[in-house]
Amino acid sequence: MDVRQRLSAALKDAMKAKEVDRLSTLRLINAAIKDRDIALRGTGAEEGAVVGQDDVLAILGRMVKQRQESARAYEEGGRLELAEKELAEIKVIGEFLPRQLNEAETAAAVDAAVADTGAESIRDMGRVMAALKEKYTGQMDFGRVGPMVKDRLE
Repeated sequence: MDVRQRLSAALKDAMKAKEVDRLSTLRLINAAIKDRDIALRGTGAEEGAVVGQDDVLAILGRMVKQRQESARAYEEGGRLELAEKELAEIKVIGEFLPRQLNEAETAAAVDAAVADTGAESIRDMGRVMAALKEKYTGQMDFGRVGPMVKDRLE
């Protein structure tokens, strides 16, 4: 079952169970995906075209990152109730993301990508990052992986 089908089923379940906060977050996810679908059609894609699984995972990853930043800002501002709301939304969004790789798995993935692409210098960093994004979208934080790749190639 792909993410869209799981999202649709979760949306129906939340409506039936009258889970207001969960339903709100699921609707936000759905709206973000539909916005991307509409933007895709605006680029000249064929009628009925929808974004792929990797794009949906990227959207979800961005949503999590936005909420983490908001929660941090709310905590610093003393608005703990708003921070808790953001963290609750992160949990709901996280249900649709694949399991995140731990530090050792991420390091192994970086090593494998460097070997697979034949990267030898910092100039090859783009190829390594592209290979990682292709294979591990939604499973790792590329903001943290970038410096790891850079250190590996220096």
